[in-house]
Amino acid sequence: PRVLRSPPLRAGPRSSPAGSCGVSCGNIIARRLTHLLGRPAIAPYMASKGAVKMLTKGMCADWAKHNIQINAIGPGYFKTPLNQALVDNPEFSSWLEKRTPAGRWGNVEELAGAAIFLASDASSFINGHILYIDGGITSVL
Repeated sequence: PRVLRSPPLRAGPRSSPAGSCGVSCGNIIARRLTHLLGRPAIAPYMASKGAVKMLTKGMCADWAKHNIQINAIGPGYFKTPLNQALVDNPEFSSWLEKRTPAGRWGNVEELAGAAIFLASDASSFINGHILYIDGGITSVL
């Protein structure tokens, strides 16, 4: 998984209550939808993504008492160089566009707002959560 930290340590409004560590940290773990949507020939990959889901929850349970938020971003299908073969596959792209309520592939730039939100003070009481950025596909699985 890709782990994004923003900011790694900072004092300020999200600081812990009196008597605790006095710093605040937001951790975001990026993961994919494959723990929810099985596909042939990628079982180990799918298992690793399911593990990241539980890692997010377990880290929340361990670190929340230190005012550290652990959340994950669950991206759906995005146009990336690693997915280019799927993007170029008319059968798969057609399936995806019909299955996804938004009717299209995601663009990587659409992940930035979620990462900024989870790294901001606006998410100070969100912890152990997976925020799906997926065009609605998880709502229709």
